[in-house]
Amino acid sequence: MTHEIFETKERMAMAAANSGAEAIRTAIAARGNANIIVATGASQFEMLEALSKEKDLAWDKVTGFHLDEYVGLPITHPASFRAYLWQRFISRLPLPMAGFHYVNAETNPKAECARLGEIIGKHPIDVAFIGVGENAHLAFNDPPADFDTDEPYLVVTLDEACRRQQMGEGWFPTLDDVPKQAISMSIRQILKSKRIICTVPDERKAKAVAGSIQGPLSNAVPGSILQRHENATIYLDKPAASLLKK
Repeated sequence: MTHEIFETKERMAMAAANSGAEAIRTAIAARGNANIIVATGASQFEMLEALSKEKDLAWDKVTGFHLDEYVGLPITHPASFRAYLWQRFISRLPLPMAGFHYVNAETNPKAECARLGEIIGKHPIDVAFIGVGENAHLAFNDPPADFDTDEPYLVVTLDEACRRQQMGEGWFPTLDDVPKQAISMSIRQILKSKRIICTVPDERKAKAVAGSIQGPLSNAVPGSILQRHENATIYLDKPAASLLKK
């Protein structure tokens, strides 16, 4: 794992998008297609916008996978990550993707985990675009995260810190409105990605960033597992990097 620090959120996002796009192009050149994972949340706004504007990228040869979604939340809800991905990324691409596998956790989350697990098992991931939460979670794998399960997708219970972050970012009016469960891609499934692009802006993430990059490997700091990945890069703006030791 490496990390890079940028003066602004916009420069950070552009660098992350450029690196990820190049990895997608490399995969397409090698075998004719590519598979990616796409995260959501406020931290990904600028990066996804930059990625959607990348030139000469054959999106019609790219299959995408959704990282996580709230249990019981309809796609019409303002906080729906399915709606987010359509509005902020997929609908903005110059070409339709070869396919995109959304997480639908509205009615039968365990069955949905099994369905998605079977599909992603046939699609080795070339690039995972992810973030790190205020509690250092990856996807919705809150601490203490399960580093051992081989299941590609899990039904997880969200801790209070995670739910407060979702409320604080404006997705829900009150804490009680934030769902208590979600479907999340597992840690091991994320780590199977050939390339990981982790985009983390904002000072509110500084403690999680410092623990993930410079702290000991621990499931109490799920982001620290990225230290084990040979081709993961964390892209930071200066506020997010403010607690890193020089």
